[in-house]
Amino acid sequence: MKKNIFISLLLVGLLGFLAACGTSSAGEKDERTITIGYFPNINHVPAMVAKAEGYYQDHLGDNISIEYKTFPDGSSFMTALKTGEIEAGLVGPGPAMNHYTTGTDVKIIAGGSTGGTVVLARNGSGIETAQDIEGKTFITPRVGCTHDVQFETYMKELGITSNRTGGSMSHTTGQPAQYQALFESGEIDVAVAPEPWASVLQQEAGAKVIIGADEVSFGQTLPASVLVATGELIENDSALIQNIVDAHKDAITFINENPEEAKEITLTDIEEETGQALSKEVIDGAWENIGFTYEVNADEVQAFGDSSYDLDFLQEQPDFSDLIDTQFID
Repeated sequence: MKKNIFISLLLVGLLGFLAACGTSSAGEKDERTITIGYFPNINHVPAMVAKAEGYYQDHLGDNISIEYKTFPDGSSFMTALKTGEIEAGLVGPGPAMNHYTTGTDVKIIAGGSTGGTVVLARNGSGIETAQDIEGKTFITPRVGCTHDVQFETYMKELGITSNRTGGSMSHTTGQPAQYQALFESGEIDVAVAPEPWASVLQQEAGAKVIIGADEVSFGQTLPASVLVATGELIENDSALIQNIVDAHKDAITFINENPEEAKEITLTDIEEETGQALSKEVIDGAWENIGFTYEVNADEVQAFGDSSYDLDFLQEQPDFSDLIDTQFID
């Protein structure tokens, strides 16, 4: 009898202990770190503003630590996304499309900006029109990047192609922040530059605009930057993705409602990330070539992909019907 009473008391105590443990853990959330990636150029201002204004922290909560990482080009960004070094971020549509076609788990979940690609000739190069670029050396951030496809699409319509496909133009790559030095050394003739580096070349290096941001192929309609994440993260934590997109939307609203404050944030962030201090005049000039929106034009994304295939950047005709997931911005 005493033995049964002892066992009963032991079970009641054990159950009470387990219940207490369950109550404690249910009220707690696991702490984690989310890393957002972006490039230090004006197409990626939404990330800079969200960072400065704390929008990601506001939406994701105190149990999540937010970190930021900048990238010089889309290839390194996509590698970071694939390996889990970053959870989400802004990248050009070109790298997102290219990696998607080779099996990378990536989804475009919002737009970021439009415009911003400008083609400029070095002072003294003798280039006055796009036709004069034949036989010259041009630079883009990366082979097959968004800016490269825009430029080569435009030039192919003029009957001029790069040496990559048997044409006369010589192609090299490099970080946009280095373009001014390359112009001054005479190593390149033409720069396909994202803003604000296009305005830097124009205002500080005397470069001549040959193809404006509103003239280059897909210049006014293609997203110049897109917010991306992996399909796996969307499936496993859609609430997290919704919070990331909401923070991104807040940043774009801030930019459009407070352009002067957004410019100051941009100046500070670019200097911190690149070590290069830009003038307010450069930012003002660059701002005229950029629009900021979280909407995504799926038809333009597909047309851009078709052009990438036509230029032999892609091995197969792409189908991007499953690349874009707009459920979080609708």
